[in-house]
Amino acid sequence: MIKFLDLHKINNRFREDFQASFSKSLDDAHFILGHNVTNFENEFAAYCGTKFCVGTANGLDALTLILKGYIQLGKLKRGDKVVVPANTFIATILSILHAELVPVLVEPDPKTYNISVDTDKTIFVDAKAIIMVHLYGQLADAENFKKIAKEFNCLLIEDAAQAHGGISNVMHLKAGNLSDAAAFSFYPSKNLGALGDGGAITTNDKELVEALKLLRNYGSKEKYNNKIIGFNSRLDDMQAAFLSIKLKTLDADNDIRRSIAKAYLKGINNTKIKLPFYDGSKNHIFYAFVVEVDDRVGFTEFLRKNEIEYLIHYPIPPHRQEALQSFSYFNLPLTEKIHKRIISLPMSPVMTEEDIQTVIRILNSY
Repeated sequence: MIKFLDLHKINNRFREDFQASFSKSLDDAHFILGHNVTNFENEFAAYCGTKFCVGTANGLDALTLILKGYIQLGKLKRGDKVVVPANTFIATILSILHAELVPVLVEPDPKTYNISVDTDKTIFVDAKAIIMVHLYGQLADAENFKKIAKEFNCLLIEDAAQAHGGISNVMHLKAGNLSDAAAFSFYPSKNLGALGDGGAITTNDKELVEALKLLRNYGSKEKYNNKIIGFNSRLDDMQAAFLSIKLKTLDADNDIRRSIAKAYLKGINNTKIKLPFYDGSKNHIFYAFVVEVDDRVGFTEFLRKNEIEYLIHYPIPPHRQEALQSFSYFNLPLTEKIHKRIISLPMSPVMTEEDIQTVIRILNSY
């Protein structure tokens, strides 16, 4: 069996460092917003090239708190419209709803699966924010969306939950530094994954950071002195320590993922399988290697019989989820087509050359 993602093997590389870090944290006994969180926030901000990083409990909270932070600063208000790609993971849309804002779902670029700069510009006329999702690890067209955001006086926000370490071809900046603020997830399956939940916000906006630090901690800067109505959404100190350890190998792991993607793209030669677009640069970190097929049921059965694990990111588009029935009126044929056809193939930095060639050989026999 070729695993889709062998988390045990990925994390076992760091076992000794994890254990030493755990012992030190146990001795320090500073478990909430301790030194590990501060250290990681500084390291991750430096890594992304931003002035600031604020750790949160998870990626959904990171996005929600960005929006809540802008509401706190008066840059957004309840009921404002936020443009968002329709084919994203539901968390992106949930963050907008949790902030009492209104999502405006738009079709993606069919080549990259990211929000399209060719979207009808009238959509942005009364929008107050744009969330560009770097889906599957491929960066959205930040340069052109910055121009659109400036033209229509919108905030530009990154959902970078799948894009840790991606570098823009044009702007030569990393994910997390391509917008007004960016949200990351450190869910265990991410390229930079914790051993539990975790998230972070990166930005160069000091005023936003002050609001975020209040919002994540009950609205309090000083214990028992609550300035605003806040939340409990703090990056766990132990997870921060683990993330600091794994951050050191993130670029190397991303390079391995790209090399696997290049091998797939070169080796898979089957007209029944549509391969993903990739320009060969570092703007893609291949959180997922996503292909399209006409007969997904038949293809997944073929993969199971040949012991190739897979995932579907994602089988049901958000506007067709029971939780979002009120958005089912959106006419999104491209999004619905994509969600019926996509499959994610095995992709991880611990795959062997034999694993890679086996996947290629089996897919060519489909």
